Amino acid sequence: MIFTKQKLDKQVIGYIYTNHLPGLTSEDAKMLSILNLSFGKIETGNIICDLDDYQECLLKIRRESPDLKLVLSVGGWGAGGFSETMTTDAGRKQFAWSARNLVERYHLDGIDIDWEYPCIGISGIKASGEDKENFTLMLKDLRSSLDQIEDRHCLVNIAGGGGNYFLRCTDMYNASRYLDYVQIMTYDLRGGFTIATGHHTNLYDNQKDLLDVSTDRAVKAYLKAGVPREKLVIGAAFYSRMWKGVPDANHGWMQMAESAGGYGPDYGELAESYINKNGFKRYWDDEAKAPWLFNGDTFISYEDGESIRHKAKYVKELGLAGMMFWEYGCDSTKTLTRIIRESFSGD
Repeated sequence: MIFTKQKLDKQVIGYIYTNHLPGLTSEDAKMLSILNLSFGKIETGNIICDLDDYQECLLKIRRESPDLKLVLSVGGWGAGGFSETMTTDAGRKQFAWSARNLVERYHLDGIDIDWEYPCIGISGIKASGEDKENFTLMLKDLRSSLDQIEDRHCLVNIAGGGGNYFLRCTDMYNASRYLDYVQIMTYDLRGGFTIATGHHTNLYDNQKDLLDVSTDRAVKAYLKAGVPREKLVIGAAFYSRMWKGVPDANHGWMQMAESAGGYGPDYGELAESYINKNGFKRYWDDEAKAPWLFNGDTFISYEDGESIRHKAKYVKELGLAGMMFWEYGCDSTKTLTRIIRESFSGD
């Protein structure tokens, strides 16, 4: 299928580890609107990211997909420096200057902030109650700094947590004034902190679920917080969450496992060795619009083409900006990016 510029009405945003850039196919690059390069880190108040080794890859992407926006994502789980840097006006301006310097040096199209999370130090980073206000001030200075680049509009995006904890610790009504897109991480909705099995990237609630977590619930919370729907992007997962020692009841769903739901196989490995293979059977929750796998002992929550199509339909029905995913290198089948784009191009 050939995608014309007119058909690219919804954003398809992909995160990619820089070491996975050589594996990005030309076909997939053409299907993307934005490619988030992961990750830049904060050191002594400056964004540090060396893309010199990937210049040839980036030039190739530019040449073959001139409409694709290349954005540097800063942060990630366990990446500190945000709280300390943003506590002063001088720190925020230094951070914003370093962002503009990197964007200009590598001819990028913007910055994506992945602060996990303001006010919350569970990942081992420093946090403060002042982060809530400083989060907005950081984005204001970043927007002002990137606006000084005259030859193009530079994007300022964020990745936001998929629960109310993120909205309690930010002022998204004011923050969204400086943002192009708010990408909700509607994955990892459960897993690492829970031993009860369930979906980690489901579209809707299931009334029998013990936890009130879903993509739909997150979207409604962001809308209520004042984020314009045309800036909202929902997330899809190219990886799984896995629970072991699961009772063989209800096909493993909503059971108390012997382990929390750690990271499981990525989609490529699932397709090769797990989905209806080697004792695992695929099940579908039509209420939550989410698949899972179970073999009598191990429960795996994941995303596939069917769940992605439902998410794309949801995006179109609600008038949201689009869909993003984590992470490109997790799909060795090279099919999920195409499914997202085709789902948006089927009107």
